[in-house]
Amino acid sequence: MSDTSTVPAVPRPSELWKQLSPERKQQAAEAFWHDENGGVEQAEALMAIAQRIKFRVKSVVGMPVEKKAKQLIALPVVSEMVAARLLVAYHLVHQRPMMGAFLDALGIKHEEGLISEEDIQPPDAEKLKAAAETLSAAYPPEDVKVYLTTLTWQDPDTWGGLAESL
Repeated sequence: MSDTSTVPAVPRPSELWKQLSPERKQQAAEAFWHDENGGVEQAEALMAIAQRIKFRVKSVVGMPVEKKAKQLIALPVVSEMVAARLLVAYHLVHQRPMMGAFLDALGIKHEEGLISEEDIQPPDAEKLKAAAETLSAAYPPEDVKVYLTTLTWQDPDTWGGLAESL
């Protein structure tokens, strides 16, 4: 665990979630409800939605994904855990090519954008900057910013050097 003083000054997941375009929020929310690893965060979101719309949790569980996604987007606040899971789910479903391009630019082995190595060493600042520039030249700026910020928050020890590129 890293010392919190080393965490770069980048938007927290909940702040980043608020900054997403409506289209990206919709994509993230739908990916979130399909995420097999998001059970804890989904349960938290279900309870928040049920409270907000004054439904029983069981009724919210039974809603179609599109309706749950709409209700999740309508929540005035989501926790850092839920926001982080929303961002991860979004990237895993909608941004795999960009994830792969970034890792390719760094020379890190991966499978469809997911790092295959167990223990990677933090890339040096110059390599990170060059990889970020490669992404910026090929993908929309909003997508690049959201991805690099998400990486930085997920693992500041490995990706903290990206803060300068944001």
